[in-house]
Amino acid sequence: MSAHASTDARPVLALFDFDGTLTTRETLPDFLRFATPPRRLHLGTLLFVLPVLAYRLKLLPVSVLRALLVRYAFGGLPRTAVEEAGRRFAATVLPSLVRPEMQARLDAHRARGDTVVVVSGGFDVYLAPWCASQGVELLCSSLEHAGDRMTGRYAGPQCVAAEKVRRVRQRYDVARYREIHAHGDTHEDLALLALADQAIYRGAPWPAGADRRSQ
Repeated sequence: MSAHASTDARPVLALFDFDGTLTTRETLPDFLRFATPPRRLHLGTLLFVLPVLAYRLKLLPVSVLRALLVRYAFGGLPRTAVEEAGRRFAATVLPSLVRPEMQARLDAHRARGDTVVVVSGGFDVYLAPWCASQGVELLCSSLEHAGDRMTGRYAGPQCVAAEKVRRVRQRYDVARYREIHAHGDTHEDLALLALADQAIYRGAPWPAGADRRSQ
């Protein structure tokens, strides 16, 4: 720790991507299988053969594929059923997917009194209860509902790429923090990493810009 850091009373802002960074893999497919009614899930396995193939051939952006899957899986379902599935998923599935070394990093930031935020494209129905159990803050995607039914659409933009940075800046005054740390693992996290003073990409230091806070 530098002498300046030791005398600077401002807190540290620690930003963590969730899928593939805190966890061993992308969790949305797991949640889709967990929360989609069985008959709909079985039919979807056939219906999405071509879209998934197009994604793997880089003909379909991952953001479009996610939107299609979410529309099919959740459109018309009772809101309470999806929210309850999210709570059960957070309690029974997510703990086994979290990387122990990343849990240790998150815990270390929290123990130092840093502001710890999960910034994810995943959904609040399962991330909110998990983050609450960890005592950390959350910025993420949300599912839209109309009354007591899910529409199958995202409520607002997917929280990926530049949208991650927009939401961080909207909620937090970055100038109030001594340092910003960020952890990510895909191209959808690069904008978030560029905001940080200390950036980690797939467990290794990520090249730093000259003045990230002015971007």
